[in-house]
Amino acid sequence: MKELLSPAGNMECLRAAVINGCDAVYISCKSFGARKFANNFDSEEIIEAIKYCHLYNVKVYVTMNTLIRDNEVDDFINQARFLHKNGVDALIVQDFGMICLLRKKFPNLEIHASTQANNSSYDTCKLYYDLGVKRVVFSRELSIDEIDNIDVPIEKEAFIHGALCISYSGCCLMSSMLGGRSGNRGECAGSCRQPYSLADNGKTISKDKYLLSTKELNTSNYIDRIKESSIYSLKIEGRMKGPLYVGFITRFYRRLLDGENINYEEELDKLKTIFNREFTKGRILGENDQNFMNIKSPNHIGLKVGKCTIIKDKIKIELDKNRTLNQNDAIRFLNSGKGMIVNYLYDKNMKLCNSNDNVCYVDNKVGLKEDDLVSITQSYLLEKEYNSIDYYKKVPINYNVIAHKGEKIIIKITCGNKSVEYIGSEVVKAINSPIDKENILKHLSKLGDTPYIVENANIDIDNDIFIQIKELNEARRFLIEELTNKRLGDIKDFKENEFKFEKINDKVFNKKTCVVYNKKQLEYALINNFDRIYVRNKTLFEDYKDNERVYQYVDRCSYSYKDIPNRSLVSDYMYFKEEMIGNYTLNVTNIYTAYFLRQLGLKTITLSVELNDDEIDNLINLFNKEIGTVNFELLRYGRVENMIIKGNVLDLNKNYYNYQLIDFKERKFPVFFDGIYTIILNHEVFDKDKSEITSNRYDYYDENLFV
Repeated sequence: MKELLSPAGNMECLRAAVINGCDAVYISCKSFGARKFANNFDSEEIIEAIKYCHLYNVKVYVTMNTLIRDNEVDDFINQARFLHKNGVDALIVQDFGMICLLRKKFPNLEIHASTQANNSSYDTCKLYYDLGVKRVVFSRELSIDEIDNIDVPIEKEAFIHGALCISYSGCCLMSSMLGGRSGNRGECAGSCRQPYSLADNGKTISKDKYLLSTKELNTSNYIDRIKESSIYSLKIEGRMKGPLYVGFITRFYRRLLDGENINYEEELDKLKTIFNREFTKGRILGENDQNFMNIKSPNHIGLKVGKCTIIKDKIKIELDKNRTLNQNDAIRFLNSGKGMIVNYLYDKNMKLCNSNDNVCYVDNKVGLKEDDLVSITQSYLLEKEYNSIDYYKKVPINYNVIAHKGEKIIIKITCGNKSVEYIGSEVVKAINSPIDKENILKHLSKLGDTPYIVENANIDIDNDIFIQIKELNEARRFLIEELTNKRLGDIKDFKENEFKFEKINDKVFNKKTCVVYNKKQLEYALINNFDRIYVRNKTLFEDYKDNERVYQYVDRCSYSYKDIPNRSLVSDYMYFKEEMIGNYTLNVTNIYTAYFLRQLGLKTITLSVELNDDEIDNLINLFNKEIGTVNFELLRYGRVENMIIKGNVLDLNKNYYNYQLIDFKERKFPVFFDGIYTIILNHEVFDKDKSEITSNRYDYYDENLFV
């Protein structure tokens, strides 16, 4: 059986997910969640959500998947403790230091490694498994075959529907570098959904298109392949979406997973009406670069229903075959991007109508000036249909009733491995109308808005007995209340251990290091006595690898790290070799991450570029005070990697370094394709000076940038 995992940004969405058939939900508290701008749940709502979900046999996972600063660790642990005590089923965590700390402190608390942790390799999965992490949420870039081939006995979770990040999650610094809103802190500003131009050596080759905006992931047409895979949990993205979206998508996939016979095309039309950026089967199903992107629009485009022309102050709409427009629908004109609510709908004779499936008119209240295509972006009737649906999910219970004359009535209710018994009054012989099995079951089945439904009932009674209906109703209420209390009381044992750092006293070296891209830069670095030289070109590294100062810059987000050399700059979590250097992409923002990386054997640790000067000083000073000494490195000068993207989505020439992306503020971002990944660098040079306490690194992407 697969787990269907649905999003919920508030209680209304949570209820929509549950009643429409999810097996688990993921939600967030007000702090430490990667969707900071969703409504999210306060402490009382979290407790209510856990109880509500558990009544329906639905698990609750809470996202605490942001990077943590040292001054936030106590609050982070307090929140984890609160959730653990109140029966949360798992925490979804990004920060490596917090994952390790939680495993040490709360051995009975289940931890899932967030997709923000960049789980894209066997090596990362093996490390998390050995650390006691129960599940990894895979990077959206991995295919089903790649996931299936990761032979680690850890639970596997992957996204099957919703919005896609163009960059590997947890690896995107675009929003942070441009405006201080970090995606790793839940504050992403959606830089990938903005228009860009692409230039080659200063010449514009694509103008003001949404070059980084992906289509919406939709794997529904490949559900059989997904069901056959090793992926256990099937995740729907959408904690910023409303209850209609959450409820519909949940039920849609629930029905597909259950093998229900549905009108797929009809349901797909509804799906397009609710939210549609155009659809892609995604990297999970091997989508190519061209079909992955929607460079025309980053917004909901709806379901196309026809075309229109301007007739004075009215818009004439000619609807496509089998398409209907209704009063109170929302429509969008696809070329102009304008939209409106249809407050008044007119038929071909200009008479008001509620619905039309041919030629109709609407008021031109948006000032449309040219012929256009029309889509529905919000369906009035679909929302009415959703609001009137019956509960899809109910919890089955079984009754066992024994009623014989001269003995007390016994009614037992069973739900899973939980059971409750009611022993009532003595059963007497009926004088007039004896009660029968059907009547007993009828009253015991009046479960109203409880989460339960009677699956089976075994009723063993004499033929001529009398039982008061009042007693049956009282018995039912008692049994349901006791069963509910018993089921909600089944919480994992809370256990908390004390954690103490072991002292580390490494000899600290202040070194000068650099990243180079070509032979000229490498030769310069050798002549100018750089202590470590990180070479991005693998062939170039092989030519110089006998020089002990030359290290290979290992590709981020690789599928395997089996054959990388000992002297490497590494960017992902794995078991580290003796001479490896940790890159800033390990997202070290607190002393716990630094400590546990050192425990894994990493002797030089590059701090996150998202830390400001004061935070860097505080981290290093706190590490020295609480733990001891270790070698830290900083990016001193160069361009930060804002994004790493799988494939060649911009159709660039390989290893050609004259391309630039240009945004609406005329900021120019160097971009290149290395044969596997598209790398977008920041528009301006990063500049910090911490030479007195760290090793300093220089990135020579710009060939003439020599220090």
